[in-house]
Amino acid sequence: MVSLEELEHAQNAIGDFGGDNRAGIEGTLHRISAIKSRKGLIIGLTCRVGRAVSGQIDMVYDMLQYEKSILFVGRPGVGKTTVLREIARVLSDEFHKRVVIIDTSNEIGGDGNIPHAAIGGARRMQVTEPSMQHKVMIEAVENHMPEVIIVDEIGTAAEALACRSIAQRGVMLIATAHGQQLENILKNPTLSDLVGGVETVTLGDGEAKARRSQKTILERQAPPTFEFLIEMRQRHYWVTHQTEKSVDILLRGKSPQVEVRTRDKKFKVVIERSKSYDECEA
Repeated sequence: MVSLEELEHAQNAIGDFGGDNRAGIEGTLHRISAIKSRKGLIIGLTCRVGRAVSGQIDMVYDMLQYEKSILFVGRPGVGKTTVLREIARVLSDEFHKRVVIIDTSNEIGGDGNIPHAAIGGARRMQVTEPSMQHKVMIEAVENHMPEVIIVDEIGTAAEALACRSIAQRGVMLIATAHGQQLENILKNPTLSDLVGGVETVTLGDGEAKARRSQKTILERQAPPTFEFLIEMRQRHYWVTHQTEKSVDILLRGKSPQVEVRTRDKKFKVVIERSKSYDECEA
């Protein structure tokens, strides 16, 4: 237990909290989140220690060379933001891409005007209010000529639409979204557009008979914004989808073939191809 005086002292040391009730410590990757009373008084703090951990990029390095958009999903704490940070560094420093990070909570590049060295030569755009994230995403494309945009926590329909607009302009997207598996995104009406969206289609009698299906079926509405989707089920157990193929097969009620990426006892990356999705570990 802590006293209100201790919380007040911590708040004075941290400074102002943003519209998402988050704050950082300048020069670090740490994040402080506030719990407020109905009157707006801070009555609790959650401190999340952020570290620039290297060595995760080999799990996805080969996929970066395709220059296709990648969406990461997974439970909180599995390492999604850490992966984004390292991808930003590798794409800017090794692939020599123009990388812009949309850093809404200053969690990727740290707090303060000078971003943390962990993002390498990538540029970072801060966001004044979380609700403005989608506008800053479009601003980045229109004003700063990025080849890659990196954004954490896609969570609204406006942000999903901004992602589609960016992808249609030929910019590579690396992002995370709320959800643990592809099916969570597919069934989420706010975010399903990221993987192509879902629409109801009524088939004619002949077509339904040829497909051996009902007359009313679900189909993918459009090309997915992200060509690849990676489920980070554990820190070292990733399930990789070719989004378009997996979505189409899931909508037919079948199990798609996926790639499973793990590490062996020597910490080397092991890639198991053509594994049935329903056989993957939870």
